[in-house]
Amino acid sequence: RRWPTDRWAAVARAERAQGHPVVLTGSPAEQGIATRVATLAALPDEANLAGRTSVLELVGVVAAAARVVSGDTGVAHVATSLRTPSVVLFGPVPPSAWGPPPRPEHRVLWHRSVGDPHGTRPDPGLLAISVDDVLAELACVHRGAAA
Repeated sequence: RRWPTDRWAAVARAERAQGHPVVLTGSPAEQGIATRVATLAALPDEANLAGRTSVLELVGVVAAAARVVSGDTGVAHVATSLRTPSVVLFGPVPPSAWGPPPRPEHRVLWHRSVGDPHGTRPDPGLLAISVDDVLAELACVHRGAAA
């Protein structure tokens, strides 16, 4: 159901190559996934916060972030409520159902695929989102935040 770890790692590598600090977040159950992304992206251990923050600390991380990239999860809603610029990847559920309200600082990537949000495999629409798609939207929210 998630965007592949190698793609998250590619985004993280690209962001670091541009001089942007990168941290990973997630629940204790997602520590293994975050560790794999961190390893593939050559991130330092301290960049992996998965399973190491309380809800309040996570809100602080999002509030301090220059930008957030996430799936359509709670972190996306936290970024929206804090007006932290974000790029949110949607798979089987349309942004109109679960997405952030339309604002210039929030970008949505969705390939108009509707499916089972509780499926066991990544949705084809989610897999249609490329690393380049994410990086292009990140460049837009970065420029928008700087303007």
